[in-house]
Amino acid sequence: MDTKSLTLLVEILDAGNLSEAARRLKMTRANVSYHLSQLERSVGMQLVRRTTRRVEPTEIGLKLYRHGRSIQDELAAARESVETLGKTPQGKVRLSVPSGYGQFVMTPWLLEFKQAYPDIVLDVLFENSVDDLLRDEVDIAVRIMSEPPQNLVARELGQVRYVACASQAYAAARGLPQRPEDLAGRPIISAAVIGRPLRLSAYYGGQPRQHVVLEPTVISRNYAFLRDAIRAGLGVGIVPDYVVHEDLARGDLQAALTQWRLSIFGRGMYMLYMPNRHHPRAISMIIEFILERAQARHEGRPGLLEAAG
Repeated sequence: MDTKSLTLLVEILDAGNLSEAARRLKMTRANVSYHLSQLERSVGMQLVRRTTRRVEPTEIGLKLYRHGRSIQDELAAARESVETLGKTPQGKVRLSVPSGYGQFVMTPWLLEFKQAYPDIVLDVLFENSVDDLLRDEVDIAVRIMSEPPQNLVARELGQVRYVACASQAYAAARGLPQRPEDLAGRPIISAAVIGRPLRLSAYYGGQPRQHVVLEPTVISRNYAFLRDAIRAGLGVGIVPDYVVHEDLARGDLQAALTQWRLSIFGRGMYMLYMPNRHHPRAISMIIEFILERAQARHEGRPGLLEAAG
């Protein structure tokens, strides 16, 4: 067994299937399958279980994967040490950030990082659908969730506070909801998950948590559009506070249910990345940069560039 064989195994398991591994390795699928069979024959044991969609490691396959990953990480670290000696930070980072938090909070951070390190390439996806970092070739994902996945490193960036709000014209004409259940009869403006009811959780003091199922009349994952719909008086918006912070501060929008803690998709904002592998210098740098900016935002320290909240 040689390092090339271990590299092949690592690439197959990282890719999740033989076709994707072949694309990444610039080989045919048949060639990848042949070399995998040769490796299993040399070991004398099955290393992966093939299903219709994915490949999964056997117990011995997982052990060899970890050895192969460790070797790749060490080689990558050594190569980077030589290549970056005396040079400004370089490399490429692919991030997946939520459309709202990414636009209203993280955009200034990412621009500041790029200005400080112009030779680092930033590839930023403003969307919420990346679930598999390896499959989608994403280095870092930022997500709102209640509990982060166990198979990824999760660094909390802060708590998300949802607000119910409406335009001054809407409030004057229709009044504002006084209790969470009042939202059930209102036109709601919010993001939603396709195929699922929008379930609002509401907390007040030490009282039991309330759940309200809502039927939005304006739905989008584009939070700038949702904010415009709220400002236009089309209904009651339920969005993270950073989306409408400036509008509330100016008095353009009016908040409701201010004594309640509201939640839709979870209350924690997490930065997620793969564990147990070498992170190139560019990735390590932006991880620390984002953590510092998030901490400064949470503590309200002056000098932080923010678009809202």
